[in-house]
Amino acid sequence: MRQNSPFKKLPAITFLCVLIFSACQSKKEQATAPNQNAMRGGPVEVEGFIVKTKNLAENLEVPGTLQPFEETEIRPEISGRLVSLNVQEGGLVQKGIRLAKLFDEDLQAQLKKLQVQLDIAKKTLERQQELLKISGISQQEVDLSELQVNNIKADIELVKVSISKTEIKAPYNGKLGLRYVSLGAYVTPATLITTLRQVTQLKLDFNVPEKYGNDFKKGKTVVFTVAGASRQFSATVIATETAVEAGTRSLKVRALVSANSGELLPGAFAKVLLKMGGSGQSLITPTQAVIPQARNKQVIVFKNGSPDFRVVETGLRDENFVQITKGLKEGDTVLLTGLLAIRPDSKLQLTKVE
Repeated sequence: MRQNSPFKKLPAITFLCVLIFSACQSKKEQATAPNQNAMRGGPVEVEGFIVKTKNLAENLEVPGTLQPFEETEIRPEISGRLVSLNVQEGGLVQKGIRLAKLFDEDLQAQLKKLQVQLDIAKKTLERQQELLKISGISQQEVDLSELQVNNIKADIELVKVSISKTEIKAPYNGKLGLRYVSLGAYVTPATLITTLRQVTQLKLDFNVPEKYGNDFKKGKTVVFTVAGASRQFSATVIATETAVEAGTRSLKVRALVSANSGELLPGAFAKVLLKMGGSGQSLITPTQAVIPQARNKQVIVFKNGSPDFRVVETGLRDENFVQITKGLKEGDTVLLTGLLAIRPDSKLQLTKVE
């Protein structure tokens, strides 16, 4: 009985290896064929996109800060000792309510003294006017007495103004903050007594890139969120700054919060969600078609089998497309692949057009 020799299987194995090697070599040649054609002066195979119009919108998220509609630091106008303090921390106050009172007895005494002097000066003036009727006194003396009466009246008004400065009143309806002084303390115009905020209405301040500055006109609605709240809030633009900030190249915008709630606190951080564009039709192209240059941006347009390098200006963009504001027209075919290998004298062959 004869055993099968393993050497008889060698021809079959060798034949199989030759087939596998030939197949791999064929695929390699097919993969490198376009590059070899391009190196030999043949057309470069590229993919293109036909420029079209689309309703394009760009979603931005910028930081913002909630501000009270009005906020005032309550400080005295003059120096003095606090003799009355009506500051309930966190309490609501009405406009005109007296919050603090400074010592003013010296001013009150000065006022009484001037009032007595005024009464005497008025009586003197009346007597001199009677004497003038019978030529018992000169007109000059009467005029001097009248001047004295007016001077005393002016001094009385000055003292009354000084007395009014010893009273600190709420300038508007609002909510008081923390109290920083105690009764009997000596205060100066630099002393902070408390703060008053109008929290029934809030404002939202945020910055937008300068290229979007013209889009934020009075009346535009924006949406924002705050930490700890599960819903979105809206605000209406009431004004913008008159100049762009040079350091950040951004424009400050102020909006009025539409409806206040307990979830919104002054000073809170807000995420402002902006949807730019979204109205009208924009001329668009895929973002990978735009080639950034040192001073401009370019795209390559397929034109009769040759590349046409064009400088373009861009606008809005989303995750896939960018708006072309200048340099292209609807129906142009821009190239998406092989952009770095294409030269002005290259020959092109479109293999796919989107």
